[in-house]
Amino acid sequence: MVDRLANSEANSKRIGVVEGCFGTAGQPLAIPGRVLIGEGVLTKLCRKKPKARQFFLFNDILVYGNIVIQKKKYNKQHIIPLESVTIDTVEDEGELRNGWLIKTPTKSFAVYAATATEKSEWMNHINKCVADLLEKSGKSPSSEHAAVWVPDSEATVCMRCQKIKFTPVSRRHHCRKCGFVVCGPCSEKKFLLPSQSSKPVRVCEFCYDQLSAGQTGGGFSAHLDTFGRSPSKFPGNNVSDDDDDDDSSD
Repeated sequence: MVDRLANSEANSKRIGVVEGCFGTAGQPLAIPGRVLIGEGVLTKLCRKKPKARQFFLFNDILVYGNIVIQKKKYNKQHIIPLESVTIDTVEDEGELRNGWLIKTPTKSFAVYAATATEKSEWMNHINKCVADLLEKSGKSPSSEHAAVWVPDSEATVCMRCQKIKFTPVSRRHHCRKCGFVVCGPCSEKKFLLPSQSSKPVRVCEFCYDQLSAGQTGGGFSAHLDTFGRSPSKFPGNNVSDDDDDDDSSD
């Protein structure tokens, strides 16, 4: 069915509408063979708090952006190639229900649908698109993904030293390798993570030591359960710096 829609006029118009909603804030989306599978509003768990984002699923990419005017204008467009995507369900907790993780080598975060049915539909369509792409390319599913960030609200003290309390002066930072919320002294070092950035990025002291040992043959283990934290409980993502709140940086 996707192949039949690829060159249809209806599909071209739908993609054109999406491009128009992003305007100059987005990249062109219409290419031969690309099909818009579906769209909808999902709640993305950002660094500061959950926020509504408009998502568009194509047969080869996942696109999302900030909602300026619903169905009319979006900005801060993000494009994720589906070939590198893996997804995992997230258990319901409190008001955060019907969620799943979207994981890639460069960015990982959680989204939540309004209903269980909507969640199932999104996950099934994403998995089908990924499977079709991998079958055509002959590639294997991605085994590497960026850390899922712990939201700021989940940490009142540094998750590494367990001593420094966060205040307006003592700011929160995120380790790009394990995703923990850490203090400045525990995250003074940087390390090159090629899948995330061409420049060295902030990592906590624990991960820096493990990564450095790995370079000399020691291997690396993130030990996400070191402090009794479950990775699936703390969805988030990776960005370029710590002065971040929203999708340009959340």
